[in-house]
Amino acid sequence: MEVMGLRKLALFFLLGVVGLAQAGGVRLTGAGATFPYPLYAKYFAEYEKLTGVRVNYQSIGSGGGVRQLFEQTVHFGASDAPLSDAELKKFKDRYGTDVVHVPTALGAVVPAYNLPGVKKPLNFTGPLLAELFLGKVKTWNDPRIAKLNPGLRLPPLPVTVVHRSDGSGTTYIWTEYLSKVSPEWKARVGFGKSVRWPTGLGGKGNEGVAGLVRQVPGAIGYVELTFALQTKLPYGAVQNRAGRFVLATVETVRKAAELEDFPPDARVSLTDTPAPEGYPISSFTWILVYRDMAKNRAFKRFAEAKALADLLWWISHDAQKYNEPLHYARLPEVAVKVNEKNIQSLRFGDRPLR
Repeated sequence: MEVMGLRKLALFFLLGVVGLAQAGGVRLTGAGATFPYPLYAKYFAEYEKLTGVRVNYQSIGSGGGVRQLFEQTVHFGASDAPLSDAELKKFKDRYGTDVVHVPTALGAVVPAYNLPGVKKPLNFTGPLLAELFLGKVKTWNDPRIAKLNPGLRLPPLPVTVVHRSDGSGTTYIWTEYLSKVSPEWKARVGFGKSVRWPTGLGGKGNEGVAGLVRQVPGAIGYVELTFALQTKLPYGAVQNRAGRFVLATVETVRKAAELEDFPPDARVSLTDTPAPEGYPISSFTWILVYRDMAKNRAFKRFAEAKALADLLWWISHDAQKYNEPLHYARLPEVAVKVNEKNIQSLRFGDRPLR
């Protein structure tokens, strides 16, 4: 019995070594959102240490990530905007499989600005932000800004709007919010990953917008919270639906996502949240994968699909501990449960991946 037990132990050890060696040889590619890039860089570095699986992620914007997933040049896409019904149908019609949304974290888009001498965070309302980005507020000492910020000496600098020049989930979140709080914005501009901007300078990626805001006194742009903190850009509080001026923090973003229900397809909007303490320009960010990964030509073998499914499971569970140190909120439990069900539905042809 002891000899047999030792043989079984040796066999299990050998299988474990072989499994790790196979996983260690896997290389995955993804592309998309810049919004979660600091977090994804951390995720993928830690996962490689743990498993040997290397992930090459291109931070090119949500529009580019969706495009590359459709063109099947990557194993997964990443987007801060859920796919529309029309986009889902386009994938299904072309490839005969669904696209699964896997939320990974919660973040915030903040109004970041460059106002020399102004130390206290500014207060903004949604309608005021819409008027700024419509080009209707010309200078920073405008009465509409001063009224919300009594006691602050606002400089007479001209307002320079900075927006994204690439297809962007960050733009989707920002313009979706403005469309909810400003009828004029909704009618004139609308929302999407790309829109026709009434005014302003364009920067590529959250990095590009943050860089331009930093360079131009009087500039205002919208960036993901982490990028504002990393570049030490001042950003303002935004009045939520409950009437409170709320500064974006991990806690106020988490509050925005206190949902009783979570849709089975994981497509949900948090902008203009009714949560009394929630920051109103908050959002999930998603990794997008084919439900049947064998339909994606980027996969050359089952081991790649298996590695991606395991990575998504790890992100939904153990990796959540990395979110808050990088200023992203953890997934609420309702989102984790939906992720579990959707990841368990992934397959490679007739072979399940979990």
